[in-house]
Amino acid sequence: MRRVLVASASAAALIAVAAPASAQGSNVIEELVVTAQKREEALQDVPIAVSAFSQETLERARIDGGPNLVLQVPNVQFSKGNFTGYNFQIRGIGSKLVSGSGDAGTGIHLNNAPLIANNLFETEFYDMERVEVLRGPQGTLYGRNATGGVVNLLTAKPTDTFEANIRGEYGNYNSIKVRGMVNMPINDMLALRVAGNYLKRDGYGENLATGNDADDRDLWGGRATLSFSPTDNFRTWLLWDHFEEDDNRSRIGKQLCTKDLGPANIGGLGYSAIPPVGQIQRGLFSQGCSPSSIYDDSALGTVNSQATLGGLFGALGGFQTGDAYAGKMQTDDVRDIESLFDPIYKSKTDIYEFNAEFDVTENVTLNWLSAYTYYKLYTRQDYNRYLPSTNFNTTPNPVNAFAAVPGYATAIYPSLFPGGVINDPQNGPQNRFTTSDISSSYTEQWSHEVRFQSNYDGPFNYNVGGMLTRFKGTGDYYVMFNTGTGYYQINNLFSTGNPNCSGPAPCVTIDPNADPNRSGHNYYDSYGPYRLLSYAAFGEFYYQMSDTFKWTLGLRYTVDDKQVISHSVSLGTPGIGPVPIGLQKVKFKEPTGRFGFDWKPDVGFTDDTLVYAFYARGYKSGGLNPPFSPGIGVVPVPASFEPEFINSYEIGTKNTLAGGSLVLNLTGFYYDYKGYQVSKIINRTSINENIDAQVMGAEFETIWQPVDGLRLNAQIGYLNTEIKDASSIDTFNRTQGVAGLQLVKSSAASNCVVSTAAAQTALAISNGQVPGFTPNPFNLLGVCTLASAAGAGTNINGTGAIAAGTNAFGGLVSEGVSVDLDGNELPNSPEWTVSLGAQYSWTLGSWDATLRGDYYKQTKTFARIYNSAADRIKGWDNLNFTFTVQNADNGIEVGAFVKNATDEAAVTDFYLTDDSSGLFRNVFYTEPRTYGISVAKRW
Repeated sequence: MRRVLVASASAAALIAVAAPASAQGSNVIEELVVTAQKREEALQDVPIAVSAFSQETLERARIDGGPNLVLQVPNVQFSKGNFTGYNFQIRGIGSKLVSGSGDAGTGIHLNNAPLIANNLFETEFYDMERVEVLRGPQGTLYGRNATGGVVNLLTAKPTDTFEANIRGEYGNYNSIKVRGMVNMPINDMLALRVAGNYLKRDGYGENLATGNDADDRDLWGGRATLSFSPTDNFRTWLLWDHFEEDDNRSRIGKQLCTKDLGPANIGGLGYSAIPPVGQIQRGLFSQGCSPSSIYDDSALGTVNSQATLGGLFGALGGFQTGDAYAGKMQTDDVRDIESLFDPIYKSKTDIYEFNAEFDVTENVTLNWLSAYTYYKLYTRQDYNRYLPSTNFNTTPNPVNAFAAVPGYATAIYPSLFPGGVINDPQNGPQNRFTTSDISSSYTEQWSHEVRFQSNYDGPFNYNVGGMLTRFKGTGDYYVMFNTGTGYYQINNLFSTGNPNCSGPAPCVTIDPNADPNRSGHNYYDSYGPYRLLSYAAFGEFYYQMSDTFKWTLGLRYTVDDKQVISHSVSLGTPGIGPVPIGLQKVKFKEPTGRFGFDWKPDVGFTDDTLVYAFYARGYKSGGLNPPFSPGIGVVPVPASFEPEFINSYEIGTKNTLAGGSLVLNLTGFYYDYKGYQVSKIINRTSINENIDAQVMGAEFETIWQPVDGLRLNAQIGYLNTEIKDASSIDTFNRTQGVAGLQLVKSSAASNCVVSTAAAQTALAISNGQVPGFTPNPFNLLGVCTLASAAGAGTNINGTGAIAAGTNAFGGLVSEGVSVDLDGNELPNSPEWTVSLGAQYSWTLGSWDATLRGDYYKQTKTFARIYNSAADRIKGWDNLNFTFTVQNADNGIEVGAFVKNATDEAAVTDFYLTDDSSGLFRNVFYTEPRTYGISVAKRW
């Protein structure tokens, strides 16, 4: 037998996973009613791999927000990203690209409306009807295409009965959480539901420089929903959802680096015997950080600043002698940072939704869903999050770019930089190397969806509609460094007489504002307003061939029209304000769909069985590569990147056994994956590549209630991913250890590869060992610059490094040795994910008690497609416990919890920066152990 809770779509907590013993009455498992196919169905009747959670289940399993879903859904991964975004990955499919015009692999929906910019990893789940996670390509029923799957957040809607609740929680880190809800019927036609939540806690770490907490949180959210049902065949609701956060949360985790000092010599040829010259030379053969494991003790080192753009300006101006972080090691507490100022994190979102249902006839319903979202985000933090070990020179290093200028060392430098202090408006007056960054975003989105859904008694039914989404976004990614400002101040003094000039050429404008306003050319600013117009016709058609067998055909035709108003990276160029390049456009038109069947055979040994098999074609649109800095490298970058496609084959079965006390579901899938989108950062620009892969796997999900009060559950995912016939240059290891090759810095502080002999020739000139040349380390900056296309396509000495041309020294120049990726795993795709849960409920007089434990484990994975030792992320596990007692008569509940009971600091992913920043890795971690108590009251 099966027990399906029949309730309206607005009913909350439809699943009895967390129900107390007195509420169960037997050991029959009650099912959740879901709308994964845009109609109400018992979860076991839906021929889709879907996991669903009611509000009560979310609370019992401590699924507080989007990141925690990974602990309960098979083959799911979650990690924050470097630029305030995140990667929610299902079956190896997510978002590993950095592009303002790129799309996520997993669609996030609120009440079925797509949210392109959202707060999934910031906000907490409260007053939810349920959360559904659909695995596999989606598109024929949902508003936008998604190659990985969909997370659909369904909020509780007003009902015709007064009810209210409030819940308070206190935990370690002085964590205070409050959430509540009031549902008020107004009359026979109107009802209002208001809900909200509040979270404030101390930081998980400490800023060792300021002594303040790092990574604290202070946020609140509110939601109001008004329902209006004037007749039985016309139903509407209007929703406003608000989120706001203002705190010192760290956008990213620890920055890891095994310092690369540079080679001791170049093929046996030593650096200049003049110490200041030799010191700069060696730094120009360093890449900043070496490709070591993130788990090595050496990874707590610091970047060699000489291998960064800021360090290069420090050398050119004579501000810095050697590495600004020489001898510096970081604390081994992954939660602590050492920043000049505390991080700033501000986010605000308003979502408005309107939904109307009208029964056109007895068997056809029209549904119109309209949504508007305004999203605003501002974050600012120290770029490296550790302080230099040395100060700027009070008199310039004698080897600098202005040494020949009369009076530079004795008059000009001291007057501009008294005591070695650079007065940088964005970083403040500092006498040491200082960098910071800002990631901001401002977006608006409108979406409209109209669907007609039938409910005929006959064999044929349909669910068809159309959608329109308009999205516009802007924002900036700034990197501000005081050595750059100081260098431009020197040049401005010589060219205009005013070091802080603002205006047209020859002035390199110094923005006087602490918060940059795009006017300055003394900082890096990636700025490109983006517009999306997406529209589609879609639908599914159902043919009930018999009482137990149904065919489904889904079709969709999508048009994605994208535009970016591109702006050049104006760092160091004469002039003021953004420099527009022009309007970039790209348009994609793609048909997709799915076809398959579901069958309910009578197999005898089960109470209920569903078997389904489907082919689906998934699609995620391509986009536009960001504008690049001058001297991006030696290989041209395409203006756009291509879409992703997935040919998905899936078979599954859902079974209810043992008189309804056991649920057992199995799914197997195979993906032919074309055009996987992945980014790498080169010279401060995201370059997006497309590669092919295959994905296969299986999922096992079960709930067993052997006796009244005891419930056991397991979700196990197996995943096998494999890149096919692809190659790429790894910017973290351009030479791949091949003998006869040498990495060297360019004039833009990016890296290139030349033969050792060519590097020796350039070093000899820099040493002054070639007639006509005096010792000058900055001569090496021309090694990566192409003087001609001669030799392009040549395999340099058979090393595998393919030349793009020849430099002024007569040497062939290459991006590096290409890595064969065939057979490598997709990033963030562990072979196994295992979730196990046990719950026992019993009665204590008039109180019902529930004890629950959840264990999660995933195996190792890789952060990047190269699958090197430096990319490896160890497997990790998590253990949660909750205990609650509640009195149904008076509506009181008291609870206690502990999350991450073993206090594991697990790495979820990392971001590798670009050559000009020194190739450090920003690492993202799970939250530390948290525990606390809660009290709730319901009316």
